Amino acid sequence: MSAGQPTLAAYLILGAILFSIGVVGIFLNRKNVIILLMAIELLLLAVNINLVAFSHYLGNLDGQVFVFFILTVAAAEAAIGLAILVVYFRNRHSINVDDIDELRG
Repeated sequence: MSAGQPTLAAYLILGAILFSIGVVGIFLNRKNVIILLMAIELLLLAVNINLVAFSHYLGNLDGQVFVFFILTVAAAEAAIGLAILVVYFRNRHSINVDDIDELRG
């Protein structure tokens, strides 16, 4: 590697930091569903960074192929989750996690 190029350890540290922020976001925020969805996206982003870093370091494309599948699942999760939240907000005028308990019929 040439000078100034990030090493594998730098990518792994970045992935660990993003994963930690996502976990903290899930445990500290129990009220807003949108922030919970964003924290889950941070977890998936951290996993993707690690997969691409190891894939590049090992010289094969397997990790990068898995990233495409994870990005597809993340996009579907975001689209469906936000659509459900929009419909729920139109009916209840709130997106608090505590209010979602009232869905029992």
